[in-house]
Amino acid sequence: MDLQKQTEPRAAAASRTAVSGRAAELRASDADRDRIADILRDALAEGRLTAEEHAERVEGVLTAKTAGELETFIQDLPAAHSGRTAQGYGAVPNRPEPGGLPVEADDSVVAVFSAAARRGRWRAGRRLHAYAVFGSVEIDLSEALFEYQHVVVKAFSVFGDVQVRVPENVSLRGVGGGVLGNFEVDSRDSADADAPVVYVDGWAILGNVEARAARGKSVADILDRVQRKVDRVQDRVDRQVRKRL
Repeated sequence: MDLQKQTEPRAAAASRTAVSGRAAELRASDADRDRIADILRDALAEGRLTAEEHAERVEGVLTAKTAGELETFIQDLPAAHSGRTAQGYGAVPNRPEPGGLPVEADDSVVAVFSAAARRGRWRAGRRLHAYAVFGSVEIDLSEALFEYQHVVVKAFSVFGDVQVRVPENVSLRGVGGGVLGNFEVDSRDSADADAPVVYVDGWAILGNVEARAARGKSVADILDRVQRKVDRVQDRVDRQVRKRL
């Protein structure tokens, strides 16, 4: 019995190590690099890194290929061991909270034996309905202005095609199915706790519904917030340099 008790924790630890190893081999995304760069900026502001060390590590972050390579740049920093590097939206549910969003759509896109699209710089409401009947609908949120943190896209395809694109730095969830059709949502978690969450809900009947991130696209307001933080850090560094001169 004692031997069994000792073996079980070892097996569990070995399993966690194997999972961690596989995760380290995954290709790094732009959101992953932004997360590590944010930690390095804070370390510079706190005086844990010199300006030269910060510049060297940031250069390495930009060229890193895998998640494991990124983690090596923060292993000697407290943030790497405080749980801060965990995904900010790891607990995002597949559906929004009941009653948290309106039932009525802020906007609808309909294509019947035709094609329709929403793309470019536009304001995304809290609920958008897309209907494709013997037609195609494109909902491109990659350059949209997010006024709300939670956005629902209700998608129905009957002998048609609905394509949903979101920025890489938002969370994406989907619930639906297909009847002799295809319903596919490439779920993802944002590293930013304030990032929007897009929920795709619908059905594909002899049709297709797909949702995934648009490569290289990011929500502008998140990037602006990061840039403001960079400016504040740079101001602190400048003040420290002036004091030492």
